[in-house]
Amino acid sequence: IIEGLERFDCPGKGRGLRVTRPFRVGELLLSCPPFSHVLSVKERGCYCENCFTRKEGLAKCGKCKKAFYCNVKCQKADWAMHKLECSAMTAFGENWCPSEMTRLVARILAKKKTQKESCASEKILLIGDIQSHVEDEDNEQKQNREADIAALHRFYSKHLDLPEHKDLQTLLSQVACNGFTIEDDELSHMGTAVYPDVALINHSCLPSVIVTYNGTSAEVRAVQDMKPGDEVLISYIDLLYPTDDRNHRLRESYFFTCNCQECKSKSKDKAKLKVRKRSDPIEPDDISNMTRYARKTIREFRACKHIKNILPSSLLEMCEQSLEQMGSVFADSNVFMLHMMYQAMGVCLYLQDAEGAVSYGERIIKPYSQLYPPYSLNVSSMYLKLGRLYMSLEKHSAGVRALKKAMAIMEVAHGKDHLYLKELRKEITQK
Repeated sequence: IIEGLERFDCPGKGRGLRVTRPFRVGELLLSCPPFSHVLSVKERGCYCENCFTRKEGLAKCGKCKKAFYCNVKCQKADWAMHKLECSAMTAFGENWCPSEMTRLVARILAKKKTQKESCASEKILLIGDIQSHVEDEDNEQKQNREADIAALHRFYSKHLDLPEHKDLQTLLSQVACNGFTIEDDELSHMGTAVYPDVALINHSCLPSVIVTYNGTSAEVRAVQDMKPGDEVLISYIDLLYPTDDRNHRLRESYFFTCNCQECKSKSKDKAKLKVRKRSDPIEPDDISNMTRYARKTIREFRACKHIKNILPSSLLEMCEQSLEQMGSVFADSNVFMLHMMYQAMGVCLYLQDAEGAVSYGERIIKPYSQLYPPYSLNVSSMYLKLGRLYMSLEKHSAGVRALKKAMAIMEVAHGKDHLYLKELRKEITQK
């Protein structure tokens, strides 16, 4: 039992979660520790493997020299999980390459072996009862699962008694559909975790709550005023895109189509797909062709980002060329334009081109504020990035304005006492 919340059978969706008392905007509904979590390999050395605290001078594991901790207490707390990888990383060297999904599943299996009773993340839903979609997966998804199973046998069989193949397929599907990406204040990926109680919450493109992270714990806060009987709803996906694109993503990753009020009315689609004002009207065929081009370009850019030795300058050129092409038909506030501007801003940040990053960020922020729901982390993270870039360019008043706008959203989404807010207040006062 969780005070103020109850599990219920939701027509057309299966299980769900609803409130049994009123909740105000910004109020905490639920704080849930992870059943299991794993830090991204890319973030090793920056964050503690156990509690995800970011600080200087983390202590290195003496054996593998790849895992880092706040102190001996954190290292001991994580040992039951870290020992699955410690000797294997040393033995395999550069050939040690399980995916983050594989690493998380190994930890879940290890915990299930030693667990005697349900834990603090399973108050209303047990880990074994979370939804699986093995039978719905396409060939590519099945191939990914098989690759993860092969990696489990290769990298973990020494320390884990692995279950049967079918059971591994089910668990991998459960984690793929119910895992949560832990992100920092600027939405950079830190790691992955499973929270059974939070996994009970259904999706809506008009969410009533938002999930943020305090260390490794998930916190669920209201972004709308809620009355008894209201369903608790989060968004599983990025809400920037129009209805068809959102539902394509939901079907592809979560195997359902959303039927929320926004998906029925498509009220924001016109603004999201805005075309450029021209003296000669743009033909419907031209809009359709450009939309196809935009979707194809986004797919190609995503693939190029994963090519090993691709030059950042080549990625930036791709962004610039696609923006020029799309800009002949689409307005700057069109979501496909915004997508490529965001990618271009990311490349500029990687290249440490603050001026270039700011120029894209300034074009993005106003449409983001209009197209995303209130208290969106996508909007607060953009204000944070812009604020910090302005500060680096000695534009202090603009920096403070942007950081204060980020703070107004984060106080609702993260809670006023969150470490990110404390650090942000210091950042503003110091400047």
